[in-house]
Amino acid sequence: MSRETFLPGLERRGDCHYIIPAEGRMLVPGRIFGSHHILQEQIGSKAFQQVKNVACLPGIVEASMAMPDIHEGYGFPIGGVAAMDFAQGVITPGGIGYDINCGVRVMVTEISKEEMEGKIQALVDSLFRLIPAGVGKEGPIKLNRKEIDQVLARGAAWAVEQGYGFPEDLLRSEENGAMAGAEPSAVSERAFQRGKNELGTLGSGNHFVEVGYVERVYDQPAASAYGIWPDQVVMWVHSGSRGLGHQVCSDYIGVMRRAAVTYGTVQPDRQLDSAPISSPEGQTYFRAMAAASNYAWANRQILSHYVREAVGEVLGKSVTQIGLRLVYDVAHNIGKIEKHNIDGVLRKVLVHRKGATRAFGPGSPDIPREYREVGQPVLVPGDMGRASWVLAGTAASPALSFCSACHGAGRAMSRTSAKKAVSVDDLKRDLLSMGVVVRSTTVKGLVEEAPLAYKDVDEVVDSTVRAGLGRKVARLRPLGVIKG
Repeated sequence: MSRETFLPGLERRGDCHYIIPAEGRMLVPGRIFGSHHILQEQIGSKAFQQVKNVACLPGIVEASMAMPDIHEGYGFPIGGVAAMDFAQGVITPGGIGYDINCGVRVMVTEISKEEMEGKIQALVDSLFRLIPAGVGKEGPIKLNRKEIDQVLARGAAWAVEQGYGFPEDLLRSEENGAMAGAEPSAVSERAFQRGKNELGTLGSGNHFVEVGYVERVYDQPAASAYGIWPDQVVMWVHSGSRGLGHQVCSDYIGVMRRAAVTYGTVQPDRQLDSAPISSPEGQTYFRAMAAASNYAWANRQILSHYVREAVGEVLGKSVTQIGLRLVYDVAHNIGKIEKHNIDGVLRKVLVHRKGATRAFGPGSPDIPREYREVGQPVLVPGDMGRASWVLAGTAASPALSFCSACHGAGRAMSRTSAKKAVSVDDLKRDLLSMGVVVRSTTVKGLVEEAPLAYKDVDEVVDSTVRAGLGRKVARLRPLGVIKG
């Protein structure tokens, strides 16, 4: 493939694969995945500059990367991926985000779309009643500091022991629903206060619970391994670490601001303030981030229990009859210690994924045994009106992206712009015309999440597949959504 200039500052290296050559303070090049149209839309935003800024971080290896759902974020672009040498590199909250371990899970049923005819409104109403949603919304679970510390240390396993779900759910979660290295004492009292009554709540913004169905299967072996079939009803849960995770990020941004001066890691963009991974500040932040991640896994586990209750209530069937087996749970705002082959050498790195999904390929020992022949499920929610996707990780992704892929459609429009572009009446009418029932705690929150505010998820997925980061397994369509 020729290296012709594609857009200002970009060189084409492959299908949906472009390079920003290293210059100035950049230690490595930028590597961006996406179609011509997707990348053209980012001209004028800060996203490309943020890719370049990340390339200046001490200890970064190979490239500063961005997935096809790229858009401007805090420090890193959303869709940003960067691996840091574990001995020499830094860790930065700007590469993980405020909503630590914001992530998504998919559960499959034994019910067809036809069997749900006439019941979607009732199911959406039941979900909306059972699942607390909205900014600062508290749930029925009230925990003291000792109990929260157990959640922070043990993640989804704590929730299962309390009766929220089943042990087999843990086997189909990234990290089995609990990240090693978590240290509850690294989480501040303020973070505890914000999180003590929010476990089992959805939150606001782009968080959602969705009922949908499988429109088309593309890869039958992978679909069979995941338990997916055409017209099957599926349930999505998208949420994170709520106020606790947000406070952890806020706390450690302050710590990193001071640490950057201490260790000489100050960057032109102070949103990338960092500390060496091996430093006391770096280690403490990692342990707090891992604890917040475990809170998020516990949160999604409890939300899944409420989803199972709602579906059972509406259909008058047991969970055994309905199915509701967890396919997988993946994080997309997280820092992970992994080993990757870099220039022929297996190296220990800390991979920052900010709005990017882990996407391990076939044969990986880090994914459930029943998925190893086909690769890890990669869950890509779209918007509440069009479509979502299940992909599979590929053998090519380690060399391309440190086993990373897109995490969703990615915003195409700010929340402020979305509110100006569409009225709530028009949005509800459009969603009904698409056959989607929606409930939201606020009108403002609903229009901010209008489909027009997001990229076309089909184009994002096509770019991901063409770049070699994933392969299509199934396309899903929404039937009903609750939002915060």
